[in-house]
Amino acid sequence: MPRKSKIIRDVPITGEALVMQEAIKNGFNNRRTQWCNFSQGQPEVSQFQNAPTRLSWITLETHDHESSPVAGSDELRDSIAEYYNRMYREDLDSRYKRENVSVAPGSRVALSRVLNALGDGKIGYRNPDCPLYQILLNSQEHRLKPVGLDARPDDNFCVEVGQLDNHVAKKKLNAFLLSNPCNPTGQAYSGVELKKLVTTSRKNRCVMIMDEVYSHYVFGMEGEGKARPLSVVPFVGNVDRDPILIVDGLGKGWRYPGWRLSWIVGPVKLIEAVNKVARYLDGGTSVPAQRLAVKALEESRTEQERSKGLEVFTEKRAILTEKFETFGMKFVEEPCGTFYVWADIRGLPKGLNNADKFFRRGLEEKLISIPGRYFNIKPGNKTAAAKQLKNWVRFSFAPSMTSLSMGVETLGAMIEDS
Repeated sequence: MPRKSKIIRDVPITGEALVMQEAIKNGFNNRRTQWCNFSQGQPEVSQFQNAPTRLSWITLETHDHESSPVAGSDELRDSIAEYYNRMYREDLDSRYKRENVSVAPGSRVALSRVLNALGDGKIGYRNPDCPLYQILLNSQEHRLKPVGLDARPDDNFCVEVGQLDNHVAKKKLNAFLLSNPCNPTGQAYSGVELKKLVTTSRKNRCVMIMDEVYSHYVFGMEGEGKARPLSVVPFVGNVDRDPILIVDGLGKGWRYPGWRLSWIVGPVKLIEAVNKVARYLDGGTSVPAQRLAVKALEESRTEQERSKGLEVFTEKRAILTEKFETFGMKFVEEPCGTFYVWADIRGLPKGLNNADKFFRRGLEEKLISIPGRYFNIKPGNKTAAAKQLKNWVRFSFAPSMTSLSMGVETLGAMIEDS
């Protein structure tokens, strides 16, 4: 007798979600302050000392109850275009306009819009990278063939631009998706490397999808790289010809993840296609959130928020890296980015030097981490787990100073008892 088909499919979830499911089974919830959530993917959202006052109030007006244009309000799109022009393109003739911007309700939706707008073909990705990409790429596999490029531990998880260029040309890729800085490894392309990426995109007519949501969190940079968020934007030649799409938003850099407000910036023709997708995919972004976003993007507020945020997160990163080094862990060195430490735990005592065993042992001590295998992106192959990642763990320093200090102390006790 033929097997009856399922009414509802088995919907995949990311490794980060699986980790939290296991933590909840072990008693975790957000109100229990005795837990340290080293898996946290959103930044600390509290008020930082000497930083701009957090935006927390808006008076709703009649038009706030209406639907937004799918591309976003003209006022916000102008603000986003001006942000990029002010930061990166003041001395360049080709500048962004509102027509180069699409506002989306969160970066997941932004990336979904982009992938749905691409024509059928091949899309490249780096591995490991953001675990969300596996699910997004799987959803488009019927028309976009994913072609991976491995970043290996022996190379410090760095993929040279020359390797990427050869990969794009040899595989005849139509698009390439990557986070910069990279979640989880922290590796970041900057300066000349970003200029070469633009050249690769241009000469191969390959749409480069630059996920820059961690652009505010880059450590160890000098010069201009330290003075402003990391971005490919200053190296784009003509904003309407170079096939570069930038995805960013207020969730990470501005520390407003609950607003669910992101954007895509790129050539007008590509943005027009993205906006057509938005009409059926998500319908647009909250009007009140967009009004608040205009305030968040004000020049003085943005610069102060970024500067103070980087100062605080630099201190928090130091709390982890200095202690981890004494524990025998190794990690990707500066310059690097994101608010994660990507750590090699092979130097820990037996029983803790395997990422899965470390995770299980951590739950017993109210400590949550993410094993490296969850960042192994293999679209279409849900059971593959890269052996090269079995000794790697991602630790977030996004939680509060108090929580981080407690987590480091707990980790030290775990190691001492092993």
